[in-house]
Amino acid sequence: MPDNPVSKASNGPPTAGQPRALALRFISGKYQGGEFPLIQGRDIHIGRSNDLDMVLAEDMVSRRHARILYQTDEIIIEDLASTNGTFVNGEKIKKAKLREGDRVLIGTSILKVVVSEGVRRTTKEEARRDMEIVAAHRRTSQVRTMAGSIEEIPLPDLLQLLGTSKKSGVLVIRTEDDIGRIYLRRGGIYFASINDLDEIPPFKSVFRMLTWQAGTFDLEPPDEREFANAMDMSVQAVLMEGLRQMDELNQIKDQLPKLTDRLRLDLPLRPQLRDLSPQELDVVQLVHNFGYLEQVLNRSAVSDLDTAQAVLKLMRNGYLRID
Repeated sequence: MPDNPVSKASNGPPTAGQPRALALRFISGKYQGGEFPLIQGRDIHIGRSNDLDMVLAEDMVSRRHARILYQTDEIIIEDLASTNGTFVNGEKIKKAKLREGDRVLIGTSILKVVVSEGVRRTTKEEARRDMEIVAAHRRTSQVRTMAGSIEEIPLPDLLQLLGTSKKSGVLVIRTEDDIGRIYLRRGGIYFASINDLDEIPPFKSVFRMLTWQAGTFDLEPPDEREFANAMDMSVQAVLMEGLRQMDELNQIKDQLPKLTDRLRLDLPLRPQLRDLSPQELDVVQLVHNFGYLEQVLNRSAVSDLDTAQAVLKLMRNGYLRID
């Protein structure tokens, strides 16, 4: 595709009156870490075809997938009737305005609109060459369909993108201390685990992972295993319930014992066990059997929020105390 001749500019910050330099930063996919400059008056055609400006050579990308138009102060992205669609902030679009911070999903690549002091007024050929250099540095023998950092794209936003685009696969999240796995089938969540611990139910695992703020992710190929305690929830339902639980847990977290605190029955028991609900009796039994709050939370059949609320109530009413 012919390119308009553009003179090179310095890499320094814009002078007064100049617009900020914007770019599309790849936060997932083959070109993760690279940037493609957005320059006023220059359109960007995206797709699998080699004659386009931004070439994303993968099966989920159509030959001519999308177009970005940057005219005056407005950036417009338009889907070109692609097979698998174009998504902006988790919503499938035909045409939409882009603003700083917006995330675009095309195939397995996630691009974020960012301000970049390092953007040069490169030609399209130079921009493509720079992207291939990034890809060459990232190339490994292990094939991964999607990878990135949850500091760049928080897990709730990532799940929203994967759910709306009906992705299948195993989303593996790695932090310094834990490895979590979320199993997706056509955008729905059917299983989740943390450190392969059998005692933590899948719904509890995925809700806990939503609180993780640092780490990396990979979308690996689908796992065809059948799980005995499989769940069946849409990403939207998981996010709504998970974020609600996070908010309510944050309100009581300062009142809770530490995860490493040992709990015990406050013997002799003065309040009556018959006054407790079945859920509260289960928590009493877990405390008696395992003691530590972390184990009680892990092994409880109900959510961390419900378990934590029960622990607080039992402590306040004289059933439990910290050892």
